[in-house]
Amino acid sequence: MKILIVDDEQLIRDVIKEYAILENYRVDEADDGLKALEMVRHNEYDVIIMDIMMPKMDGYKTVEEIKKIKDIPFIMLSARAEEYDKLYGFKLGIDDYMTKPFSPKELMARIKAVTKRNTSSDAIYTFEGLVVNDSAHEVMVDNVKINLTPKEYDLLLYFIKNKNIALSRQQLLEQVWGYDYLGEDRTIDTHVKTLRNNLQKYRKFIITIRGMGYKFEYKK
Repeated sequence: MKILIVDDEQLIRDVIKEYAILENYRVDEADDGLKALEMVRHNEYDVIIMDIMMPKMDGYKTVEEIKKIKDIPFIMLSARAEEYDKLYGFKLGIDDYMTKPFSPKELMARIKAVTKRNTSSDAIYTFEGLVVNDSAHEVMVDNVKINLTPKEYDLLLYFIKNKNIALSRQQLLEQVWGYDYLGEDRTIDTHVKTLRNNLQKYRKFIITIRGMGYKFEYKK
């Protein structure tokens, strides 16, 4: 597997590269967004680790430009922990968001989770005007296809497969993200918020369980 590390701090690139090589990943590096965009044009990557604050072109703009030419999973790194920054990143289509300082081991776990291929089924799930076609990996709202990030889709599918069951944030993080819960409640809450917005009026199916987590509630 090949990853691209995009960060203007040499030390951070070196640390990530060291751990990535231990996991037998092939690694390329870029110290600004423009260089990263050029490398993506000429290379294939399984995941991109993207810093936000960089010279020439920031991480948000770089993600936006890369998404125009290739569909590559992104993990965003940033010292900015505000909800707005995370929401904006997820709106652009990133798959995960980590705040600095971060654990390199946790980052490796998140890379594995993001790149893990999910086995599709032939199931089609229908809830009023919300239709999820898992074989086609499509979600329709009142006959209009909506675009979800890979993680939003995985989260919705997990909700649906466990409908009417209360799910804790820890359970969602472990089952959907694929790594142990390390204290970031906001990871779940932020994704649920963007997923609800995308589902429009069918956001009503995702119920908040106070003090615990969420439930996809649907009863005929």
